[in-house]
Amino acid sequence: MKALVYTGPENQAYMEVADPAPSDGEVLIRVAHTGICGSDMHAFLGHDERRPAPLILGHEVAGTVVSGPQTGRRVTVNPLVSCGVCEACLAGRDNLCADRQIISMPPREGGFADYLAMPESNLVTVPDHVTDAQAALAEPIACGWHAVRLAIKALAGDPQNAHALAIGGGAIGLGAALCLKAQGIENVKLVEPNAERARFLTTTCGVDVLSPDEAEASGLYDIVVDGVGYPATRASASACVKPGGVIAHIGLGSAEGGLDIRRITLQEIQFIGTYTYTAQDFRDTAAAMFDGRLGALDWVESRPLSEGLRAFTDLRAGHVAVPKILLTPDA
Repeated sequence: MKALVYTGPENQAYMEVADPAPSDGEVLIRVAHTGICGSDMHAFLGHDERRPAPLILGHEVAGTVVSGPQTGRRVTVNPLVSCGVCEACLAGRDNLCADRQIISMPPREGGFADYLAMPESNLVTVPDHVTDAQAALAEPIACGWHAVRLAIKALAGDPQNAHALAIGGGAIGLGAALCLKAQGIENVKLVEPNAERARFLTTTCGVDVLSPDEAEASGLYDIVVDGVGYPATRASASACVKPGGVIAHIGLGSAEGGLDIRRITLQEIQFIGTYTYTAQDFRDTAAAMFDGRLGALDWVESRPLSEGLRAFTDLRAGHVAVPKILLTPDA
């Protein structure tokens, strides 16, 4: 098969590789679309030791089963594989499984390829009225769904009266904003510094978009979701959250800096680190998408897998207005 292989910092090669061989309990999936995630960009730049070259990146996948009795089933893929028997898994917190694996990290290759092997239990069937491009958004939106669920659980007071802020206009931040509304918070704003992307989010996605300066001048928020994870966004989250409020931190852009620990302590602000989603969160996200509770999901751009390197460089240069680029295997 053909795959886009990360070969070293700022380099990827579109090349022939061996087809994946499904293990017991796994099926082969013909990939329809795979989204480019911020973590893929982090790896592409050589900043993620968990993703050493050579490696096929990509974990936001939708496609069609092409092996076994369910051949022809259209699916969206939960890329997080857990053991199912440890304390975390049995408690329904399988995203914290000590033996967790995720595609795009060894030993599991990712979805920037023609085919992918996955456990059947990690697949959610896609209904006919949902496109493959929409289905590929389940993974990034599930990150926001999980973070919002934890933040609302931690929040004192009625979430229906809460004001919330999502930081970052990519799929994680936008997904978090959509999930905040879907989980009952009506007053939601989103921060995006790129003017072109901000215009796209306002006109296409119908969200209330602020610049970082506008966000810090707009008042304080009960919940702040940082979907970026850089020192500047953590500083903004620290400044924008109400006393007694909650910061839900998803982004993995940088490992340190930005948090105002003194204010967090003096104002009893809760900080929650959130990683991916549970299997139930992923299923709940997919159900909300399929029911139309997360909007039209029309904020993507599809590019050929063979042109993936250009897509990465365009994203890095800030030349992409849409929140998500999907790479599509060449015909």
